[in-house]
Amino acid sequence: MFWLKIVQIVVAILLIIVILLQSKGSGLGSAFGGNSSVYLTKRGAEKKLFYTTIILATIFFLVSLASVILK
Repeated sequence: MFWLKIVQIVVAILLIIVILLQSKGSGLGSAFGGNSSVYLTKRGAEKKLFYTTIILATIFFLVSLASVILK
């Protein structure tokens, strides 16, 4: 099951990259209410990154689950 570990590592790296690409660039201040602009809808590339994150997280979960079951 060596190939399963490789797939898990690759998906984890891709997931980290996609999550980092989603940041707005306003830093830690926006996490505590420092940013007054509100984004209600996702459009274009932001929407694709959002769906890509969901898909990669699901794949990561399933690969991790398969790794535990097949161990």
